[in-house]
Order: sequence, then structure tokens, then C-alpha cells
Amino acid sequence: MAISLFELFKAGIGPSSSHTVGPMEAACRFAGTLEEEGVLPSVYRLKVSLYGSLGATGKGHGTGPAVMMGLQGARPDRIDPEEMPAQLDRIRSAGTLLLAGQHPVRFREATDLVYYRRKSLPQHPNGMICQAFDKTGQCLCEKTYYSVGGGFVVEGSTDGTLRIREDDTPLPYPFSSGKTLLALCRDQHLSIADIMLANEQAWRTPDEIRKGILELWQIMRACVQNGIRHEGELPGGLKVRRRAASLYGSLMDKKRVDLISPSLSALDWVNLYALAVNEENAAGGRIVTAPTNGAAGIIPAVLHYYWEFCPGADEEGIIRFMLTAAAIGALFKENASISGAEVGCQGEVGSACAMAAAGLAAATGGSPEQVENAAEIGMEHHLGMTCDPIGGLVQIPCIERNAMASVKAIDAAIMALRGDGKHYVSLDKVLHTMRETGRDMLDKYKETARGGLAVNIIEC
Repeated sequence: MAISLFELFKAGIGPSSSHTVGPMEAACRFAGTLEEEGVLPSVYRLKVSLYGSLGATGKGHGTGPAVMMGLQGARPDRIDPEEMPAQLDRIRSAGTLLLAGQHPVRFREATDLVYYRRKSLPQHPNGMICQAFDKTGQCLCEKTYYSVGGGFVVEGSTDGTLRIREDDTPLPYPFSSGKTLLALCRDQHLSIADIMLANEQAWRTPDEIRKGILELWQIMRACVQNGIRHEGELPGGLKVRRRAASLYGSLMDKKRVDLISPSLSALDWVNLYALAVNEENAAGGRIVTAPTNGAAGIIPAVLHYYWEFCPGADEEGIIRFMLTAAAIGALFKENASISGAEVGCQGEVGSACAMAAAGLAAATGGSPEQVENAAEIGMEHHLGMTCDPIGGLVQIPCIERNAMASVKAIDAAIMALRGDGKHYVSLDKVLHTMRETGRDMLDKYKETARGGLAVNIIEC
């Protein structure tokens, strides 16, 4: 399966790639299908049913608003999050929405958007069924979609299987394992970034790839600045206060002497970058899915560390970083999972940490073997991490986990660069272990908010 960098990294909105970006994309596809099949003018009423993790934590993750926007034809990479509240207010007050952006239909959020907290569809924990009815109540169209992580959407079929539309674009250097990737690098005398760049040219020109990567980098930078600028409480009811603005103020105060150690001051900035991005994500702001929204702060934080603190940092290093991280992300996507609902938080924060560690190692001159080692270290120390968001919100423990994983990624890169690339446990072995661990993990620890911290918070 061919996976592009621009599938793993894409502009979207918070707070969740699987619960917000994916459902919006699925709803938009459904609206497009109604138009393509010529039944759009006959649609009188809609119903969207959310199952599994979408049903259990969808309200906290903003799934409902995302679905309503998608039904109106909005796409995650194009919608302005600041315009969403006014549009949602209009839908709720009028009891109608503009299907596919052109046909008004009845839509009552309380009855036409159903959260099944204890029911799941058979093929994936993030399932949803979209239905369209005419005035007589006859179902004109029904589609099942699965949001499989990172904003990826797969359509179900009538026989209960997933219609996975695999990209069969021929690549000059196909790889599906870390071992194969390293062998290609040795045989072709290329870096991992070179391999990924050559493969990306199956879809885009070199100029388009460069421009696209730098545009993603600019969105990440803007997200950090937005996170620093905004203050107050995050939405959702937990009354979690945003910390990035005050942390930025303290770091800019040159008279402060409360740093643990001057030599560790860079880590304060790394924490700031990660907190800023994930607070923006939790508030429904514009972010880059990298490779998920729940872990969207790690790669931007480590990229900012490279840009601000690594000697000789330049745009070519940013491009090497992103291409290398995408190659590692493709291995996670194909051999394990990047979905918290499928394998727990190890699939989100763990995979992002590994991708960031590999990217930093590559951007600072690491060999392919050192890069693979950095990715392995980053993932190995997230094995078994559960996904247990309090209140179903991407806030606690998600925001701080991004900061911690960002620091781990930097340390993983440093450790790998201090070595020669030889190590006992390969990335492939860690991926296999991650997949098995996720399979054995109880469902209550997989983004359902029914286990772990989500149910063990005691009011004092």
C-alpha cells in the first residue's frame, strides 16, 4: 500500500483526527454520494448513528458538530474553525441544515444524531452509519463509514467487510518494513528522506512536495503562536486552564531564576510548543494532524526545537525531518495502528514520538541506521500506553502527554546519534509488539473513557 506524506500530515481542526476530522470527512462523502446518485432533491430527513468509541466519547471530541459541518459539504482541511459556532447555531435554531451546501433538509441534533455508547460495529471501534430519508420515511441511501485513525476514512460494505481503497500507485522504492527500508538505503546509497522523496514524486513534482511540506510547517508555527496568544479555559466542562500563554510570559522574563537548570532551559520551550499546539487542538483550532490530532503537538514541538536550538537548522532540514517522519509513520500505519480506539495511546503519542525522534535524527545528520534506532527508542518506551481521556475530552492526560513525548523524542534522537545504529531490538519488532499489545488491551483502555484515569479521578 502506497502512503503519501500528505496523507499522514494534513491540515484539519481539533480536537480529534479520528473523532472530528474523520467523521467530518465521512459526512461530506455521504453528502457527495447523495448528489452523485441523484437523490439529493428528494432527501427530507437525515440520521447519523455513532458507534463504539465515536459513540462513547464523541460528545467530548466534537463529533456531532463535525458531522453537521460535513453534511453541509465542509472539508476538514478547508473549514475555518472560527466560523463553525455561527453555522452550528443556525442549524440548531432553524432545525435544518444545507445538505451538500445546496439542499435544505430537516435535522434535529437531539434525535437525528445518535450516540450509541455501548454498541460497536464489527469492523472497527470508530463506526458510523449515515442514512437519508424522503418525506414518506423511505430510506433513500445508507452508508457505513469507519474512521480508522489519523483522519483516514474507510467505507463499509453490505457484506460487513471494509472497502479499503488501497493506493496501488507504483513507487520506485516500495517498502513495508524497517528492514526493507534500511536495505533500500544501503543498496541505493540513499537516506530515508531520499527514499521517501523519490516515492512522493509518484504523486507530485519536487517543487510541489517542497511547497507542501513548508506550508504544513507554517501551519504548525501559526498553531504555536495561536496557542501562546489564547488564554482562559478550554471548552468541555473540565475547566482546564490554558497554560501556554503564562508559560511563554515566564520564559520571556529574563529575570526569572526558577529554571531547574540553565542547561535544560530548551526543554521549557519544548514543553511550551507542545502545550500551545495541543491546547489549540483541544479548543477546536486549526492544526496539522501529525499523524493524529491527539498527538498533534509532538512533531511541531520537536520541529521547533530543531529550528530554534539546533545549529545550522534550515528549511532543507525541515524537509528532511518531515520526509523521514512520514516514512516511519507509513510503517506504523501499515504494520500496526495510529488509532487510539484500536491500540490505545501507544498508537497516537507513541507513533508520533517515534516519527519525531526519527525526523530529528535525520535533520541533524543521522545515518539511516541511527534514524531507525531513534524511532525504535521513541516507540519502545510508549508500549502499552492506554487511551483514557477524562470526560472523553482531548485534554487530560493528552495535553501533557504530548509535552512529555516531545522531550522523549529529543532524548531518543540524542541516544541514537551517540551510537552507531546497532541495537538489540529492531523497529519492526517493536511494531509487532505494539500491534499485539493493542490487540490484548481491554476495550475500556482504548479511547472509550471507561477505564484508567477517565474513571479513577476522585474529587477531594
